[in-house]
Parts: sequence; C-alpha cells; structure tokens
Amino acid sequence: MVCQEAENGRDGVAMAQEFRPDVVILDLAMPEMNGLEAARLLKQLMPEIPLLMFTTHVVPGLEKEAIASGFREVISKSDGPPAVIKAIRTLLAA
Repeated sequence: MVCQEAENGRDGVAMAQEFRPDVVILDLAMPEMNGLEAARLLKQLMPEIPLLMFTTHVVPGLEKEAIASGFREVISKSDGPPAVIKAIRTLLAA
C-alpha cells in the first residue's frame, strides 16, 4: 500500500495523476484548491478512482454538494479513523 500526502488541493490532483491511487481522501478546506474543486477535476481526469471526503466541516447540504462534485462518501473527522477505514473498505469492495 502506498500513501501520499499533499500540501494543497492542486498538488493533490497532480499526485493522484502520478501515483494512480486506489482511493483519494480529500478535506474540504485545503489551500489553493478546496476539496470540492479538486474532486470535480479528479472526476474529469480519473473517473474510476473513488473519492472520500474526510473533514471537520460537515454542515447541512455539504454531503449533497460533495456527492455532486464526485465524492462517494463524506466522513466527519469527529467519527475518527475507524470510520475512514470502514469507508475505504466499502469503496474498494464496490
């Protein structure tokens, strides 16, 4: 398993193109390109890769907007790592 971390949304998109991950995890709040913008671009460039949003910014309407942007799942950081692991397993099994 390879895991990479980008400093901002723009770098995250570039790294996803370079490393071709099985899953991409993005936050909503990222410098240079937020998670929704990055997801839209990744869905154009790499539609086969599942996207997971892991964020503290879970507010009403966010999940609907995230799904419309290309995310398959939205997880609150308050749910912790077990929720992320469960979501990744679900995404990879689909």
